[in-house]
Amino acid sequence: MADVSVRAARPDDAAEIGRIQVDTWRTAYAAFVPAAVLDSIDAAGAAEAWSAAVTAPPSPRHHVLVALEQQWRVGFAALGPAEELQPDDPEPATTGTVAAMLVEPRWGRRGHGSRLLAAVVDHARADGLTRLVTWIPEGDEATRTFLESAGWAADGLVRALDTGAGELRELRLHTEIAEATEHIDGR
Repeated sequence: MADVSVRAARPDDAAEIGRIQVDTWRTAYAAFVPAAVLDSIDAAGAAEAWSAAVTAPPSPRHHVLVALEQQWRVGFAALGPAEELQPDDPEPATTGTVAAMLVEPRWGRRGHGSRLLAAVVDHARADGLTRLVTWIPEGDEATRTFLESAGWAADGLVRALDTGAGELRELRLHTEIAEATEHIDGR
């Protein structure tokens, strides 16, 4: 059995998180993110942003998590309180956002995404959140299928982002994460 885990990110993880983000976007998002956008991002800039997220999160409810296989960092996730909610969204005070969740493609299909998602839900529940949302590129069928298999669903919201090199359409998915009640004595 492989030595795999998920832990809170540390300051020395930032450079590798940035590299994973850039490499994964360039590989997995090439079909639906304009090439000029992918070419304009660099691992050093991403690492700087992740360093700030890890060392000075905006609140105690913001988390960056790292997936590991043996000594290698293979993916990461970022979670925090939801900031861009709609007026009719339910439970705004207890809704969180998964801002990023990526596993480097060469480490895919080994359960790292599932472990990251479980850790995200554990942290969200510990922070008193009951609902999560995330935005994914409209053409990202792999992420959509993965999240739907874990109980997430599209909620009908779509946004168009101006990338400066074209439009990127994203759809929002959501899930309820309230603790399931146990059935006792067949109830």
